[in-house]
Amino acid sequence: MTTDEPARRAGAAVVPVLAFAGIVVAVMQTLLVPVIKDLPQLLDTSPGNATWVLTSTLLSGAVATPIMGRLGDLYGKRRMLVASLAVMVAGALVSAFTAALLPMIVGRTLQGFAMGAIPLGIGLMRDMLPRERLGSAMALMSSSIGVGGGLALPAAALVAQHTDWHVLFHGAAGLGVLAIALTLAVVPESPLRARGSFDLPGALGLSAGLVLFLLPITKGGDWGWTAPATLGMFAAAAVVLVLWGLMELRLKAPLVDLRTTARREVLLTNLASIMVGVSFYVVSLVLPQLLQLPSATGYGLGQSMVVAGLCVAPLGLTMMFTAPVYARLSARYGPRTTLIIGLLVIAVGYAGGLGLMDAAWQTVVTSVLLGAGIGLAYSSLPALIVGAVPASETGAANGLNTLMRSIGTSVSSAVIGMVLASTSDTVGGVEIPTMHGFRVSFLIATAAVAAGLVFAFFLPRRRPAATTQLRASSEEDENLARAGQALRGFCGRVLSAQGTPVARAKVTLIDRHGRQAGATVSADDGSYALAVPAAGPYVLAARAPGHGPLAHAATHPGDDRPTGLDLSLPGETVSA
Repeated sequence: MTTDEPARRAGAAVVPVLAFAGIVVAVMQTLLVPVIKDLPQLLDTSPGNATWVLTSTLLSGAVATPIMGRLGDLYGKRRMLVASLAVMVAGALVSAFTAALLPMIVGRTLQGFAMGAIPLGIGLMRDMLPRERLGSAMALMSSSIGVGGGLALPAAALVAQHTDWHVLFHGAAGLGVLAIALTLAVVPESPLRARGSFDLPGALGLSAGLVLFLLPITKGGDWGWTAPATLGMFAAAAVVLVLWGLMELRLKAPLVDLRTTARREVLLTNLASIMVGVSFYVVSLVLPQLLQLPSATGYGLGQSMVVAGLCVAPLGLTMMFTAPVYARLSARYGPRTTLIIGLLVIAVGYAGGLGLMDAAWQTVVTSVLLGAGIGLAYSSLPALIVGAVPASETGAANGLNTLMRSIGTSVSSAVIGMVLASTSDTVGGVEIPTMHGFRVSFLIATAAVAAGLVFAFFLPRRRPAATTQLRASSEEDENLARAGQALRGFCGRVLSAQGTPVARAKVTLIDRHGRQAGATVSADDGSYALAVPAAGPYVLAARAPGHGPLAHAATHPGDDRPTGLDLSLPGETVSA
């Protein structure tokens, strides 16, 4: 099967259907935001116990994201996407028919497994879409988590304010069923598969390490940051994750290829992802509270739950509309530059937001600015990851990147919650956040953006020389889409036996296992460029109408410089 077959099979509806699946996942996450403060009464439990309804979703999502990505690489991304959505539907139905704490936690845990849909959708797009559609498609999929959250907030507030809160879960289950039906009807399965088997010990080790790390982050405010349980879990997480990493390095088919993850571009992109996650969650925590606080406080804006949701909704809407803008910027300047622009816009949004807290319309302005910046930043992240890993690791690598964003939001939730609690005033026995706390939260977000900018500036630059050799074509596979980055691979010209350039020659890269590692088509001047996933021996096969085929063995040293290699096709053939 050639790599352009999936591209021909992918219809125009594939991208919106996959983006809709991502939005459904975001809706599931946002469902309970309007009723967070009422959960103890609704579930007849203590505030500390009620927080497990939110914590359980976070933990299961963090665990499921890299695991489902790897399962998708091995057994089929569409299959795992449908499985993720099916588990979410089951969890929503469990929550829809209970008002008890324990079943609610079980239901929300199952719903968290849907977080794996985001990297799976990005992986499907990479496998199926031609280069000219891939940038904007991945941007839309990546930003769907913010789009769904922004759109769901006012809708969930309206439902919670006027009907029984269980209707929220019925609606989520219905959306999940619709997403499954559309995926089965529209999205073809990717033919690309990774070699090897599923690393069950690695999955268990990563799950244990993540739970031990994220649990004290989310519960540290309740337990106390210096409590033995909090410090003990952090220490245990460090031990478990180090042992897990050593085990993964010994395996031929690990759950997460740490050598790939340690590459400069992957590592820095993941670190920047954490900072973007921090900045995204701060606005989601601060603005709704500021809008709903009574005006009698002197700084609260006294808006209803629904109006507060509508004021924050532009955050998600703007993220959605930045997808085509990102595609144009990235095509011209590369995803690294687009990430830097996005982070700068976020910094402007938070800096301006410090002085835009006196009216509801000002929060809308802040939401639009931050949505534009976060949309550009989120859209850049999967493109940077896709450009740095082999096709067989797309799902797992994007799953890990999505996990990094989740860690950022978790850290943000814990830190901002602690800041708001420590700066709050007690009025009538109720803790009320202060304007000082809101402003400190915005400053923390600005500091996170500054750290993200540092990581982004150290990402490898796009090489113009490599870029000019690449032509957008639906026949090029995903390797060509990432060859515009700092090329680590082969480049040169395809020539005839007489030494003249051969245009539109198909050049295929085959690894030492006999698997296709990339493919491209030569330009009008015969030039081609192919990125390699790793150092080692390869075979470059070239063919063109009217010429004999060529198979040329070559070894790449693994450095970040292109290896020049001209391919001379045998003499012209005469067809009968």
